[in-house]
Amino acid sequence: MAGNKACMTRLQKEYKSLLKEPVPHVTAHPTNNLLEWHFVLEGAQGTEYEGGVYHGKIVFPAQYPFKPPSLSLFTPNGRFAVNTKLCLSMTDYHPESWNPMWSVGTILTGLLSFMHDPQPTTGSINTSVEEKKRFASDSLGFNMKATTFRKLFPEWVEEFEARSSVASTSSAHAEENTGATTASAANLGGQPSAREVGQRAELGEGKSPTGAGKNGQRTSLYVVNVAFVVLVLTVAVVPFIVGRGGGSQS
Repeated sequence: MAGNKACMTRLQKEYKSLLKEPVPHVTAHPTNNLLEWHFVLEGAQGTEYEGGVYHGKIVFPAQYPFKPPSLSLFTPNGRFAVNTKLCLSMTDYHPESWNPMWSVGTILTGLLSFMHDPQPTTGSINTSVEEKKRFASDSLGFNMKATTFRKLFPEWVEEFEARSSVASTSSAHAEENTGATTASAANLGGQPSAREVGQRAELGEGKSPTGAGKNGQRTSLYVVNVAFVVLVLTVAVVPFIVGRGGGSQS
């Protein structure tokens, strides 16, 4: 349903204002239908929502700003249910509390503050701090699945690609370090222990080839000398014995 002229004029004015003076932690863009806007809320630092990128939708009635819009979130966040109209003071659940002076920036800043308010309301859910942190960590990757998000928020697509590149580089470095550590461990595992070195020494193992050669040469020289002595004794003694034997027979 098309809005009236006052509504269109007001929304166009608000969009120009948001582009000129952005609201901290809030980004919003209209679709082809000016009555439907998509927004992104950034989780505040130091909270369980830190690093979170929460995509949602705001739908304006044709009577805006005299009637309030509806709000819903698409990104799992741990505070509000997804794809559900939220019951807040600045939504169509409470038209009696609506103020026509409120703007898109005011509405979304209010939603961001309600995320930190544990007060239960229609559309709210209960989750632990750890679950909220996990949702925050996974939020941008989840949003990448939405065509509208990628179309309206190209800066966040670039941010996701940058984060993915850093993560891939870190993973590659971690794998290299793991491989180097494994190789070092394997090399260390191939070295003999002190006990093994002692045992090898006792068994004559582990000696250098030069030492082994010298020992072999010494043994061979000793054998040659003994053989020579035996030969000399044989030459000298045998004739003497033979001579004595011959003298007795005559």
